[in-house]
Amino acid sequence: MANIAVQRIKREFKEVLKSEETSKNQIKVDLVDENFTELKGEIAGPPDTPYEGGRYQLEIKIPETYPFNPPKVRFITKIWHPNISSVTGAICLDILKDQWAAAMTLRTVLLSLQALLAAAEPDDPQDAVVANQNAVIVALSSKSWDVESATELLISN
Repeated sequence: MANIAVQRIKREFKEVLKSEETSKNQIKVDLVDENFTELKGEIAGPPDTPYEGGRYQLEIKIPETYPFNPPKVRFITKIWHPNISSVTGAICLDILKDQWAAAMTLRTVLLSLQALLAAAEPDDPQDAVVANQNAVIVALSSKSWDVESATELLISN
């Protein structure tokens, strides 16, 4: 990876770890490899949404051209959301594609993904099947697809 990318992602990694905002929003990031090209993220489901109480794992790959190109991010945790593929975890979010700017950071990406869970964009879906479902079905499905919530429900019943 280019030296500029390594220096930048190291700084941003530390920023996420130390940020009160990410801590308050229950956002985490960990290294997968020592050269900072692969990270593992975790975001909490936002309050007052069907995703509340869920913990969502993310795969984050940093390209050699970072920060001039966005990181490649996908959901590892299965999730039922119109802007996230229920099969691959691919994400339809403008800042991860054509609206990326070099001034954006890893923290920006993680907070934006959490915000996407609270405010879906059904007119620009990644998963057309999910986008066509009614809100109640989406809410019920999203809860059952979160492994931790599903396990808790099974244990409590």
